[in-house]
Amino acid sequence: MTLRLYDTVTRAPRDFVPLTPGHASVYLCGATVQGDPHIGHVRSGVAFDVLRRWLLAHDYDVAFVRNVTDIDDKILNKAAEAGRPWWEWAATYERSFDWAYQQLGVLPPSVEPRATGHMTQMVEMMQRLIDNGHAYASAGDVYFDVVSYPDYGKLSGHKLDDVHQGESVAEGKRDPRDFTLWKAAKPGEPSWPTPWGPGRPGWHLECSAMAEFYLGKAFDIHCGGMDLVFPHHENEIAQAKCAGDDFAQYWLHNGWVTMGGEKMSKSLGNVLSVPNVLKQVRPQELRYYLGSAHYRSMLEYSETALHEGAAAYRRCESFVTRVVERAGEVPVGKWTAEFAAALDDDLGVPSALAEIHGRVREGNIALESGDLDGARALASQVRAMLGILGVDPLDPQWVSATDNSTALDALDVLVRAELDRRQQARADKNWAVADEVRDRLAEAGIEVTDTANGAEWSLKQASNESGQ
Repeated sequence: MTLRLYDTVTRAPRDFVPLTPGHASVYLCGATVQGDPHIGHVRSGVAFDVLRRWLLAHDYDVAFVRNVTDIDDKILNKAAEAGRPWWEWAATYERSFDWAYQQLGVLPPSVEPRATGHMTQMVEMMQRLIDNGHAYASAGDVYFDVVSYPDYGKLSGHKLDDVHQGESVAEGKRDPRDFTLWKAAKPGEPSWPTPWGPGRPGWHLECSAMAEFYLGKAFDIHCGGMDLVFPHHENEIAQAKCAGDDFAQYWLHNGWVTMGGEKMSKSLGNVLSVPNVLKQVRPQELRYYLGSAHYRSMLEYSETALHEGAAAYRRCESFVTRVVERAGEVPVGKWTAEFAAALDDDLGVPSALAEIHGRVREGNIALESGDLDGARALASQVRAMLGILGVDPLDPQWVSATDNSTALDALDVLVRAELDRRQQARADKNWAVADEVRDRLAEAGIEVTDTANGAEWSLKQASNESGQ
């Protein structure tokens, strides 16, 4: 495997060389569970699920950590506005995110730690930072001393003079560029005990402590959305390095889902929730769409683009299912060299998809010419490649979600009888009856294809686009 990944720190692709041969350790910044997920939220889950599947396909032992931020200002504020306990609010939307990931076929993480379950680790990390001269306590708050870390800004490219943490003004800060590690308890808010007084953690501290606890002081890859580069990931690095950790060796960041050129976010009001989008397309089609662009690029959402992606997936799916119908079982084969080269080049999914669709076209030609062995071989390759992308049409998740085999078997008996009637009418040169059968099948949504082996039928793929 010659995988090269674009590292945000070096701003260049680098050969992936794991710290431990045969083992890959990955940390992905997960959800802040403040509300239902929209498709922008789950894009990172899909993008880095492809990375994980590609590593697994090369026999790596992958430790994949995806955290849950279940204590946060937004969670507390929204729960208070709704008159609900903060912990119940967080748990409700944690389940919503879990449902969305499951719907899209994202593999479950090796572990999914919650911030509230790791206060001991956070307190211990703060103590190390204070002991090392990189943090200080003030009136129950604890702050990180940004100037004490000379490499601050290396990830994001920020210069110290331009740093603005986006935090509210606090009297206890020695420097406005310092960021909060721990917030002193406020009336009515949840709190945990520390040597500096009760309170709750700052967002940045949570991930550094959890990554260290599960993956060690040094691990391979840290992933997340590009909106997290600053301040979140910059601050994660500063905390970990100054606490004595080597931390992540590679930093990968995915682009946003945008609408009208703007990042999809709740504050902009241009949110498309996963449940709502799944009313338009199937889960595997949504996953295909979200994963079709390069993970580092922006994905501009439109209904047209969504349905074009769904149609592209259905072309692959239709080929595989037609081969199964005509040639029997299609096992998962091996991906092509061109597909591997595309994914090894910083997970180049667009080029990988071009290779898949090329093989689908070849397979359809083989199928129509009666070369069933050739079609089966190509379908096996297509299954292998789509499987790496998480959308193998014959994967049990997608098959079981739409398992209508009994109904199709019954329909096949009826359609075959009509096709036999059509064939006899054509033999008798009774074109009116032959046309009548064809038109009736078409009206029922059944597409008939005349091949060298006789007439074959399939269900037409209905368009989900409005107005069609």
